[in-house]
Amino acid sequence: MSLRQDDLHDLVDHIIEIDSYKSKMGSDSDIITVAFSTKTKESAEDLSSFIERGYTFVLDADVTPGEQSDGTYKVFVEIERDNGADSQILEIADGVKNLTGLENIKFRYHKNFRSLDLTQDSLKEMLPVNSDDYETTFNESNLNNYKNFFNKSFVESIDMLDDILTIKKKWADPLRFKFVEFGPTQHTLDSITESFNANGFAEAIFLTKYIGDYNITKYGDKLTFENSGNTLVLKRV
Repeated sequence: MSLRQDDLHDLVDHIIEIDSYKSKMGSDSDIITVAFSTKTKESAEDLSSFIERGYTFVLDADVTPGEQSDGTYKVFVEIERDNGADSQILEIADGVKNLTGLENIKFRYHKNFRSLDLTQDSLKEMLPVNSDDYETTFNESNLNNYKNFFNKSFVESIDMLDDILTIKKKWADPLRFKFVEFGPTQHTLDSITESFNANGFAEAIFLTKYIGDYNITKYGDKLTFENSGNTLVLKRV
């Protein structure tokens, strides 16, 4: 049975991930991966089938075999990395909007903390369309990769869905944070208007034991994590 308008309403997340996962069809420098997050396995299978059958330029569309650590099911779409890739991603997004009722789709490039509106201009700025540009962009993006930021961590999994970062340690309840800011340490700290929270010392110690050896400080209700010259600002949720 073919899908109709709004058949996947409220089942697909509005943020897609580009180049966050490895290609199974070839080299990552030649193939772009686009990942959608869905709430159920059935909706993931429906979306995968719709994309694979509906777009001739799609090399492959596949579904993860089980629920992911962030509680979603992933649909992975692979297309050729070339000058037409931005238009192809937008074409797929238009079809997904029709199925889901989503008005605004955003994208996160290579597990970046920030997501951007999915537009032609933003894709042209962020998306590498040849192998040389891919290597350069990939290396630069590693600095902003939320998994790489926690490279000193003891935790089992780190996931980001929308603007919520979930950190899970084995045999412990997961911790959830709302993303606030990320960037070079001095610039980021200067942007915080809240005062130092002297009562946050116990929480900082707890988070250090849970996550790892980071310089953690609390300002108002904001927590700062420092690593390699960059600072991440989060709020507990």
